[in-house]
Amino acid sequence: MTALPGETPGTGGTDTPQDAVSPDEAGAQEPGAPEPEAEAEAASDGAAEASPVEAETDAAEASPAPELSEAQAELAAQRELRERIEQRKAAKAAPIDAGAGLSGTAADLLAAVRAVESGEKAGSAFFTPPAAPQAPRRPAPAAAPPPRTPAPQAAPAPKAASPEALDAVRAVLVAGGAPESLARPAVGALGEQAAELLHADPWQLLAVPGVRPEQADGFARALLGADCGPDDGRRTAALVGWVLERAALQGHTALDAEAVRAALAERAVSDPDAAVREAVEEGVALLFQEGEDEEPEEDEAAEGGLAPDADTPREPVRILLGLDRYALAEESLADGLARLVNACEKAADWAEAAAAAPSPSAAELIRTTAAAGLVAHSGGEAARAEPAALIAAARGLGLRAFGAAHSEDGRRRLAAATGDPDTAVTLAGLLSGAQGPGRDEDGALALDLLVVLDAPQLDVESAAVLVEALADGARLVLSGDPGVLGSAGAGRVFADVLAARTCPQVVSRTPDPGPIGELVSGIGIGELNQVDAPGKEVVIVPVRDAGEAVHRTVQLVADSVPRAFSIPADETQVITVGHGGAAGTRVLNEALKQRLNPGPGRFGGFDPGDRVVHVPAPGRAVPGVVRSADAEGLHLDCGGVPVVVPQERVESSVRHGWALSAHQAAGMRWPAAVVVLPGDAAAGLSRPWVYTAFGRGERHLSVVHGVDQALPHAVAEVAAQERTTRLRPLLEALPTPDAAS
Repeated sequence: MTALPGETPGTGGTDTPQDAVSPDEAGAQEPGAPEPEAEAEAASDGAAEASPVEAETDAAEASPAPELSEAQAELAAQRELRERIEQRKAAKAAPIDAGAGLSGTAADLLAAVRAVESGEKAGSAFFTPPAAPQAPRRPAPAAAPPPRTPAPQAAPAPKAASPEALDAVRAVLVAGGAPESLARPAVGALGEQAAELLHADPWQLLAVPGVRPEQADGFARALLGADCGPDDGRRTAALVGWVLERAALQGHTALDAEAVRAALAERAVSDPDAAVREAVEEGVALLFQEGEDEEPEEDEAAEGGLAPDADTPREPVRILLGLDRYALAEESLADGLARLVNACEKAADWAEAAAAAPSPSAAELIRTTAAAGLVAHSGGEAARAEPAALIAAARGLGLRAFGAAHSEDGRRRLAAATGDPDTAVTLAGLLSGAQGPGRDEDGALALDLLVVLDAPQLDVESAAVLVEALADGARLVLSGDPGVLGSAGAGRVFADVLAARTCPQVVSRTPDPGPIGELVSGIGIGELNQVDAPGKEVVIVPVRDAGEAVHRTVQLVADSVPRAFSIPADETQVITVGHGGAAGTRVLNEALKQRLNPGPGRFGGFDPGDRVVHVPAPGRAVPGVVRSADAEGLHLDCGGVPVVVPQERVESSVRHGWALSAHQAAGMRWPAAVVVLPGDAAAGLSRPWVYTAFGRGERHLSVVHGVDQALPHAVAEVAAQERTTRLRPLLEALPTPDAAS
């Protein structure tokens, strides 16, 4: 790994502060988790760069488009799914008198916890494994597919709020000393009755993205005066919800109850136990138990030939708290995956197709899919050819087979691999009906086989919507690289499916080629090896400080890489650890714009030709290029798809995109990648982060290296952050087809 020809060390560059970046700025709070700033911009609908209270305030009213946009249709499908799940659960069990504001599942769980705490009953009497799902497929919401190539499509606009509701909320906000700009997001979060809710319970302001507890406390003090206290039930309930929402931004679908109590104690709640109980009674959170809390009876042990052993440690019981939206999504997803496993019918003879496969791993994937309704396939970039071979083989057998990728770039690469553009869609396009086969008369996706690539990017809510839309007998293959960063949304669907081992797994034996493939493969097993790169495919550029890192990055993108590899600047992607700091995406994008496309920023800070990233919905980052701007909005070209972002949405959903975070870059590749590692980013590094960032370049990788030994330490020692989820135990509790028979 050497310097590029013609490279000279530089010490100049953009003048930037040299002080250390805070964890929030560098995305270094929890290694392996989504960067907090990425959460604000991607997972939280792209908040503007403002104070926490003022963030997310620009969701302006817009007239509805004649047709639902991609993201709107996706979110509508998610809402409809949650409504159906809640209706099914309400029908399964009558309400239990466990609290004034509690019924259904939450009441059952509260009664269980109280009985366990009092010693009246063992926890296992309440928390039994779910029965095998045998209900027929639940139809997905029907949607008439729009034209396959809509042009141009409008970016999603928030639901219009009535002027009366906005005026009422503004009055309450002003009375509480909060910015009037929060009125629209408050109505978006709380509905038309937001003013009444905030007046009665000021801590409901925490439901607005970006608002922190201390700011909600100040708002409450201004409205309530002496009636405001740290142990107010309204405050503690809102804090429980806020803690769980923050955990969801880090990927958790539930939290250990002890962690929630500790967070409440840090917020001056004197009795966290009582606060948690009250939050459950009010339905703010649900309670769950994991693990066994009782030993087998002596008679049972004797019958099984087992002698009680006091020295044998037992798995401790864990009490988890979770928000109902994620609990319902995980339960629905587990039921749906079990339905696919149990409803699979043996297909026609795939032996000839497997024999004609281009590689042994592709042949194994074809044979496995022929006999299973759900398959997990793992491998690196080169292994993406195996799902493509499966899709082609299934099509050859007359099956309706499609592949769904996380990004438009992934869709294009899949289409090139299959040789048929009609077989490749994006997941968002498939769910919205903008791409793919559309729906059948029952509302299910009209397909026989679906391969989901980039499966680690699949969050639990999107996965639940997807599986709900698959008909009985359809086959689902989840394919991806387990080493990359996880989804921007809550959950770890692919990792949980792999860990539960409830379906056949195919591990690719196809290695990633070349020096970059060799380097990334070593990182995946915790080794940062020096690789032989005779064509300078991998280059290390040492820097002393963040200012030099910015200077050298601009030099690489604008001069060195185009000269040495004939890769133009617009095909080179810069990736860094966080959005803030002296060499974060903001500073790098500013410097790169000045060099590559200088201009006054005539429309919201953007000029024609600017590279941008568009966030049309939470957790989705879509690269694009600014083409023009007019009264209608900002016109983008996003991978060949024209998109119009309304003026009022530009500030909150569009960012410059010469430099991205690794989470934003996941699921995409470019001819060249420049990974920037300034010294203040060391705390944000982890093995999955390095693995993801270093694997984004196809032909060339430059590493602007200023973290010294922090890089090999992160690769060897800092594994992925564990996410607390319930999907794995839910899947493990479901009987397999063999067990059910």
